[in-house]
Order: sequence, then C-alpha cells, then structure tokens
Amino acid sequence: MSKIIVVDDDRIFRGLLQTVLQMEGYEATVEANSSRVLSLAAELEPDLILMDVHVATGHTLDVLRALKADVALQDVPVLMTSGADHSAECLQAGADRFLLKPFRPSELLAAIADLVKQGGTNERTGQGEAESSMAAC
Repeated sequence: MSKIIVVDDDRIFRGLLQTVLQMEGYEATVEANSSRVLSLAAELEPDLILMDVHVATGHTLDVLRALKADVALQDVPVLMTSGADHSAECLQAGADRFLLKPFRPSELLAAIADLVKQGGTNERTGQGEAESSMAAC
C-alpha cells in the first residue's frame, strides 16, 4: 500500500482527500502544519507528498525546496496544488507535478498513480493546470 502525506490547511478538503485516497487503496496521512512535513516525511517514508502551496502556517515552497535538498527525501515525488496558478514557481522549486484547484478526483488520482509508479522521475510537465474542471474534489 502506497503511503501519501496530504498537506492542506482546509480541514474539510483534507478529509475529502483522505477519504478519496483511502478508497483507492492508499494510506493517507493528513497534516495542516507545514513545519511538520519534513519530520513526518522522514518518519513515514511516503511514496508521495500532496501539498497545497498556501497553508495557514506559511508558504510551502520553502518546505518543497527543503524536501528536494534532503538526500534522504529528494526522490519522494511532490504534487503541489493551489487555487491560483503557481505551476511555474512550484515546478521551478522542485515539484514533480502541479494541479490547479478545483480538480476532478480522477485528475488527482491519475497524477498520483503516475508519480507513484515513476517514483518521482517525472519530467515535471505541470500537467493538469490548464485541464482543471470546475468540479471540486
């Protein structure tokens, strides 16, 4: 079972993501505090980190850069999300993929499956930012 860390400050959205991921057979751990991501990732050794760009505890691009600078964590794929198009800065900071909110659950699950299968070796296409629908996850 693949392990995913979900980082988002919206409690309802975190719950929805956790439910969708668990229904698909993933082990989902949710976190609202971006300052805990590095220690949580080191502890859980996730197969993927799904992280919103903006959370109440701060901007997560610094967390993304720290993840990618950590030799033990740099190969963990990171899928960034946001309600605003931050795809260029996320991909430049090291994200493996970016999805613009709102996105369909099928878009999210396809991106996750692709990244987990590839183990973070994605070519950083930013696929999905222009394809988002108006349906929320």
